[in-house]
Amino acid sequence: MKFTTITKWEFKSTLKSKKFMMIFFLQLSVLLLMIVIFNSFVTNIESEKGIAITPSLNGFASMNIQDQSGIISKNLNPDIINIIPSNYNTSLNNVAIGKTTGFLYVPGNAAQDIQNGQAVNMIVYLDVSDPKQSVVMDEVNSTAKLIADSYSSSLTSSAAPQNTTLPNINQQTTGESLPLQIIKKVMLVILLFLPLLLFGNMVIDSIVGEKERKTAEILIAMPISHANIIIGKSIAVVLTISLQIAMWLIILLIAGFNISNPLLVFIFIFLSSIPIIGITSAVAAYSKNYKEAGIGLSIVYIGIVGFLIVPVLLYITRGSYISNISPMTIVMRLFSGESIALGDYALTLISIAIVSIISYWIAIKLFERDDIVFGPRPGILRLLFDLITFKKLYK
Repeated sequence: MKFTTITKWEFKSTLKSKKFMMIFFLQLSVLLLMIVIFNSFVTNIESEKGIAITPSLNGFASMNIQDQSGIISKNLNPDIINIIPSNYNTSLNNVAIGKTTGFLYVPGNAAQDIQNGQAVNMIVYLDVSDPKQSVVMDEVNSTAKLIADSYSSSLTSSAAPQNTTLPNINQQTTGESLPLQIIKKVMLVILLFLPLLLFGNMVIDSIVGEKERKTAEILIAMPISHANIIIGKSIAVVLTISLQIAMWLIILLIAGFNISNPLLVFIFIFLSSIPIIGITSAVAAYSKNYKEAGIGLSIVYIGIVGFLIVPVLLYITRGSYISNISPMTIVMRLFSGESIALGDYALTLISIAIVSIISYWIAIKLFERDDIVFGPRPGILRLLFDLITFKKLYK
């Protein structure tokens, strides 16, 4: 008997379960509600009367600037951008080597041109590989608009009004401010990964339930290895999760969310579910009842969520290569339409493979031990010693 037999049994019984179908559609209802709340929140932030959550970390991003008139540099917010006056060639070199996020060039006669109602062509050079470049661009745009509005108001109220033109910014790239990046990208990727954390109860019921229902002995006595039992049960849950992920992606696309590369997004989320189910299986294999498994799973999932989300925030703020160790980072970059190097894909796949191998190996070794399945169960320190030394103890 192969693990595919176990997978078929578990998968069919899951789809036929009224409890599962109720939970499945309840989760979809929650998703629809979260979409409504999410869209409403983003709309309020983007509106003029919305909530202001602009980052206020001094020196968050740095920018060289050549502005002899001082009309732009003195109005930029130093709490957001560390302004570094420099000449043209040095500034371009700093951007090229990643020393600064951007370079703003303002013509020396900018103030006079604005007073004369002439257009001012400012040039912004940005390091497109730096996630903070959107913060720089957003601040330059808002400052230029503030200055233009100020001149327009003064000219309108003067005795001899004259036409004026808003400063034109020739930008090489555009982007959202950091707060909107966090809200739109991070929150959306959390929505996509949510199904992976909602089906832990299925693994618990599948493995711990065998112990509590006293059917573990019958299952182990069947002509199938312990490894095939764990793998078969896990694959059934992974397949169920894949259905949920597919439905969530479809709903998000219908709701108007801009998700580039939906197929690749689905594939990487699907692959991400494999190690998470492996870790859950290890917790379930060691637990003796539902209560203990639930407590253990809550603690373990805190670590899993941290491993997934922290690298995403690291990537947004620093663009670090190591942040691709989290599958959530690569998924966020995929649906954002970024160009991703093969090395970044490789790091994500390697991390998924390593965690999967280790977690399933531990789950199988635990399930092979009679003292864990039937008792008395050894302590965690004793188990760690046995696993590290590859020692098999059957009591």
